[in-house]
Amino acid sequence: MVWYLALIAVVAVERLAELVVSRRNLAWSLARGGREYGFSHYPVMVLLHVGLLVGCVLEPVVLHRPFLPALGWSMLAAVLAAQVLRWWCITTLGPQWNTRVIVVPGAQRIVGGPYQWIPHPNYVAVVVEGIALPLVHTAWLTAVVFTLLNALLLRTRLRVENSALASLS
Repeated sequence: MVWYLALIAVVAVERLAELVVSRRNLAWSLARGGREYGFSHYPVMVLLHVGLLVGCVLEPVVLHRPFLPALGWSMLAAVLAAQVLRWWCITTLGPQWNTRVIVVPGAQRIVGGPYQWIPHPNYVAVVVEGIALPLVHTAWLTAVVFTLLNALLLRTRLRVENSALASLS
């Protein structure tokens, strides 16, 4: 259990690092006249992602979930793959990457890196992580609840982001 809690702590620190990058990129975007879209769903997204980490800690501890090696190790591999994909997205988008939906007037839509194959690869990483991270230690309730709530949120987020990206054309 200790190594799993350490994994959750590492993911939490990674999220904080992403927020630092996002805040820096927000300043870059705003300095270039960037406009934010869909602010109203952003606090819900933050709460949901914090809830994922909390659920990942509480469910295995409170409900005494076992570590099942076949499930746990395969889900750890999926978590690591999701992190690689997420950071590939961040580096590909450079200063245009953000946890918020920001459009900079005159900016070109990025179509390189993972974006040449998948329209929203960062959300693929989020979906994979939301399923896999809790299942590393059999927290299936957390995986199901996060996945369902995240699907509802992503429906809104994708609508907002696709509309915002259409303004680049």
